[in-house]
Amino acid sequence: MNLLNIAEICPATHALGPGKRFVIWVQGCCFRCRDCISPDWIPQEQATLVDPRQLADYILSVPGTEGLTVSGGEPMLQASALSTLFTYIRQHSDLSIICFSGFTLEQLQAQSDSAISQVLTLIDVLIDGLYVPELNDNKGWRGSSNQIVHFLTSRHIREASLFTERKRDVEIHLSDESALMVGVPPLNFSQIFQAL
Repeated sequence: MNLLNIAEICPATHALGPGKRFVIWVQGCCFRCRDCISPDWIPQEQATLVDPRQLADYILSVPGTEGLTVSGGEPMLQASALSTLFTYIRQHSDLSIICFSGFTLEQLQAQSDSAISQVLTLIDVLIDGLYVPELNDNKGWRGSSNQIVHFLTSRHIREASLFTERKRDVEIHLSDESALMVGVPPLNFSQIFQAL
C-alpha cells in the first residue's frame, strides 16, 4: 500500500476553504517557488508516513468537518496515496475536497498517470499553478493571481468569489512549543507577525 508522506495536519480551520475544514500538507515538492510560505516542506524526504485509510477515518471522526483541503509540498507527487484517501472519503461521506497544485490542470491532464486522473475525478476544486510573488494581489484562497481556481464539480460555484476575492486571513494554531500558520497570508504578514 502507498503511504502518504505528511508534513503537517490541522484538524479544524476556516482559513483554507468554505466551512470547517481538515487540512493536510504533504511533504516534498518539485518546485521551488520564490517566497514559498512553507520552505520546510519542499525537501523530498520522509516526514510522517500515514496509511491513507487510517487518516481518512481520523478525518471522518472530527465532528462538524465539512471539507478537506490538501496542500504542501506538492500533492500530485503523492497522487497514488491521495487517490486511496479520496476514494475512501467519497465512499463514506460527502465532504468537499479542495486540492492545491503547482502543476496546471493542463499539465496534469497531459500526464499518462492513472492516479492523477483518478484524483482529478474525486476533487471538487483544484487551485493550480506556481506561486509568483509579483502577482500576489492579496485576495482569496490562492497565492497569486496567475493561479486558476478550477471548479471540477458544481459544489462550490456559488462561493466562487471567495476563492479569488475574499479578504485574506490566517489562523495561528498553538500546540506544545510550536505554532502553525493556517491560511494564505496577507501581504506583509510575516513582518506584521514578527512585530507583534
